[in-house]
Amino acid sequence: MKYSITHFDKKTSARTGIITTDHGNIQTPVFMPVGTIGAVKTFSPHELEGLGADIILGNTYHLYLRPGTDIIHEAGGLHTFSNWTKPMLTDSGGFQVFSLANLNKITDEGVEFQSHLDGSSHNLTPEKSMEIQRFLGSDIIMAFDHCPPGKADNKEVIKAVKRTSDWFKRCKIYLRNNPRLYSHDQTLFPIIQGGVDEEMRRISIEGLVEQADSGIAIGGLAVGEEKNAMFDTIDFCDSLLPKDRPRYLMGVGKPTDIVRAIRLGVDMFDCVMPTRNGRNGQIFTSDGTVNITNGKYKNDHSPIDKNSKHAYGRMFTKSYVRHLFNVKEILGLRIASTLNISYYISLTKKIQETIQLGEFDAWSNSWLNDMKLKKGM
Repeated sequence: MKYSITHFDKKTSARTGIITTDHGNIQTPVFMPVGTIGAVKTFSPHELEGLGADIILGNTYHLYLRPGTDIIHEAGGLHTFSNWTKPMLTDSGGFQVFSLANLNKITDEGVEFQSHLDGSSHNLTPEKSMEIQRFLGSDIIMAFDHCPPGKADNKEVIKAVKRTSDWFKRCKIYLRNNPRLYSHDQTLFPIIQGGVDEEMRRISIEGLVEQADSGIAIGGLAVGEEKNAMFDTIDFCDSLLPKDRPRYLMGVGKPTDIVRAIRLGVDMFDCVMPTRNGRNGQIFTSDGTVNITNGKYKNDHSPIDKNSKHAYGRMFTKSYVRHLFNVKEILGLRIASTLNISYYISLTKKIQETIQLGEFDAWSNSWLNDMKLKKGM
């Protein structure tokens, strides 16, 4: 994998770049739709390509439990299994083990957990996470890390930072001793931990950057901490992280969060909000969020978003889509999810354009001020 920066913003840390993988190029800043179980919910691969997606995500924990790595390996890897031909990133499974497993026991060796599906017992270690991701065949693989909750005490944060560093070394050793299974290269990203404690973040960065070959993820945020503390932490990381590597902020977030983080030098984002919120009737529009099931839209025959980059926003009315949700017609969920994915991808494309034109600082300040008046953004 290669990364080249094409433009720097003069007044912020924002930049545009190109990540080159064997499955194609990724233009940054980039939003990555989440396909946890091997599919972005309700979307086919060609639909995602039509929306402008450069890269999607899969999840190690979920794909390991279902359908299992043996089936995916038989198919030739997750790209072939899902018929996605562009770049793909897989999460390590660590966050899901800590948040979804019914019971887990964390040691320096790894995590013993019971599946949230059937209660079966499993062990997930750095080596096992790498083995699974070798079978999945994603272009970018995430190191196994210990992600403490936002309200964790200092003792737990210190332990998480040390474990994450130790586990990253074990991930690298496994990958070095177990070559790729398919014809394309895989690149390992470490994940910085440390909560909102600057000293812990410094220790984590210093311990991981020197071992990292390429991109770096900022983990352990958007897990319950205060929003201002999250951005203070991202700002601090910006001051220490090398400028010549892509930075991935995991699990973030709202459109305003993405714009603010790009100002602080972040390049890559993922979040389930576009599809999850869409399935629950919340649509991101140029006028703010529309909660389409609200009764006030019953007789509203205006377009969902007349300024939308996607035709659905201009061709379907609020009244009609509200009706679809009320009668539980899946087309309503697809319209809402499509508009949300389109909104997120179009937003990052717009940001790329303003950075290239030298207008990002002014544009982002104006846009963020405008969004203050629009709920849910």
